[in-house]
Amino acid sequence: MSLTCVSIAVAEFSYGGYYKNFFTSFKTPLPDRPLMGAAVNRLRLNLSYNPTDIVSLAFAYDFSPRVQDPSLFSESPFAVGIASSHYRAIDFYPLLYPNADSSIGSVGIYHNLDRASLQISTDFADISIGRDAVAWGSARVINPTDVVAPYTHDQLDTEDRVGVDAFRVRIPIGVLGEVDTGYIFGTDFDFDKSAIFLRTQMNAAETDFSILLMKLQRDFLIGIDVTRGILGAGFWLETAYVITETFDEKEESTKNYLRTSVGFDYSFNGETYTFIEYHYNGAGTDEPENYLNNIDQSAYARGGVYLLGVHYLAPGINHQLTPLIGLGGQLLINLTDPSIWLAPNVAYNIAEDIHLSVGGLISVGSAPKNGDSTQFQSEFGSYPNLFFTSISVYY
Repeated sequence: MSLTCVSIAVAEFSYGGYYKNFFTSFKTPLPDRPLMGAAVNRLRLNLSYNPTDIVSLAFAYDFSPRVQDPSLFSESPFAVGIASSHYRAIDFYPLLYPNADSSIGSVGIYHNLDRASLQISTDFADISIGRDAVAWGSARVINPTDVVAPYTHDQLDTEDRVGVDAFRVRIPIGVLGEVDTGYIFGTDFDFDKSAIFLRTQMNAAETDFSILLMKLQRDFLIGIDVTRGILGAGFWLETAYVITETFDEKEESTKNYLRTSVGFDYSFNGETYTFIEYHYNGAGTDEPENYLNNIDQSAYARGGVYLLGVHYLAPGINHQLTPLIGLGGQLLINLTDPSIWLAPNVAYNIAEDIHLSVGGLISVGSAPKNGDSTQFQSEFGSYPNLFFTSISVYY
C-alpha cells in the first residue's frame, strides 16, 4: 500500500489506499439453485497524522458498492466482501443504499469506518485507544488464538484486518519481549459482550514464545504460540483451550474445547514457498449429520470457530514464475468426511501499483442429501464452487 506524506511544520500527514474489484460467479451443490454472481467494489482511504513524535492519529474508511443477486444481501456472498466484527461498541448501519426500511434490489452500497485510533508512544509503553486491528497467531491457515475478528479460510480480501474498538497497552521487555494487554469493547459497551486480554511474548533458545490469557465475552481462553527454525524450515505450534461460560452467572454446562494448529514451511531458492499444517478443532464433530446441530455451541457463536469437522490437513504452495507472475494453490482437507477445499490462483503485477489475479475456490465431497441444504454428508461438498477475477489499484 502506497502512502503519500505531507509535512506541515513539524507535523506529518500521510494518505493512501486502494481500489479493488472482485467479480465472482458461483454455483451451489444444490440442483435447483441457478448460477449466481456478484461484483464487489471496495474503495479504501487511509489517513494518518503525526502532530508530534509521541502522538499519532489513524483513520481508514471503506466505501463498497455491490451488484449482486438480491438474496445475497441477506446471505453474504460466499467469500466476498468485508468481514464484520462483534467487537464494536458503537457503529453505524453498514448499508448506505438502500436504507433499512427499503426493499433490496440488485444494488447495494456499503460503508465501513475501519480505523479511528489515537496512538501514544513513550519510552515505557505504546498506548492505543479507538478502532484498530487486534490479531494474533503464527499458523498459516487456521489461527486458534485469533478469535477477535478472524477471517475464514475462504475470504478473498484479507489485506486489512477488521478494526475493533479497544484500549491497548504494549510494554516492551528487552529486545524481543513484550507484554500486551487491553480491553476490547463489545456492543453498547456490554461487559458480557466484551473481551479482556493479557499476552506476553518472549524469545529463548532461538524460539519465540507467547502466552495469551483472555476473557472472551463469557468464556476464558488460554493460548500458547511457539515458532522457531528447524534445519532451514519454519515451525509453528499454536493452540488455545477455551473454558466456556466461565463468566456466566447461570453456570450452564457447555462444551469446553481445544484447538491446535501445527506445521512447517520452507522456501526453495526464494522462488517457491511451501507449507503444510495440521489443525485439530475440538469444537467440531466427526459426524456430518450433526454439523448444523453442533454450531449452537459457544465456540461458533463467540469463539471465532467456523470449521465444522475435527481433523484437517492444509498444504499449500506459491511459486514466482517470473518477477511479475505468481502461481499459488492451497488445499484444506477434512480428514473425516472426507472432503476437500481447493484454492488455485494466478497473480500478475501489471504495474508497480496495479495487481490482477484469477482463481477459484473449488469444493470436492458428497453434496447434501436429497438436495436439502440442511442434510450434510460432507463439509466442503456442501459449499459452492466459486471462480473470481480481481484487480487492485493502489494510490
